[in-house]
Amino acid sequence: MTLDMRMTRRLPGTPEEAFDAYTDAEKQKIWFSILDEEPGIVEIEVDLRVGGRQTAVWGPSPELLFRETQTFLEIDRPHRLVTESTGSSPDGATLTTRIEITFEEHEGGTLMTVVQSGFPAPELRDFFVGEVWSGAFDRIEAYLTRERDRERSHG
Repeated sequence: MTLDMRMTRRLPGTPEEAFDAYTDAEKQKIWFSILDEEPGIVEIEVDLRVGGRQTAVWGPSPELLFRETQTFLEIDRPHRLVTESTGSSPDGATLTTRIEITFEEHEGGTLMTVVQSGFPAPELRDFFVGEVWSGAFDRIEAYLTRERDRERSHG
């Protein structure tokens, strides 16, 4: 039996802006470390097509790198994205899960909902809820807020 998790966050911006922030390599490189006091290593490549892959390598130093490869199974920009994700931590542990993300317009912003399935243990699922996705949402929100503020000051 495997475990699932589901999280939703309201983000500033349109579904298109949120989808692109999540899938565009150059935008990801910005938000991955937007809240870090000291920038670490962030390398991301994206081939955004069904069957294509996104590869991300990140961490505080070359000795402590996390790696994730997502294979795109479904892409319906800007509404839905489904991937199979295989990640590894610096200690060599690996995890493969399925991630379904939806982006829905909601009260002038976007509801981004993540459903991730395939966790082998509750502790791992809870880590993804408490750390991985809450951190990703915080970073994407900070990026979209900064972009919106930048547009207002230049518009």
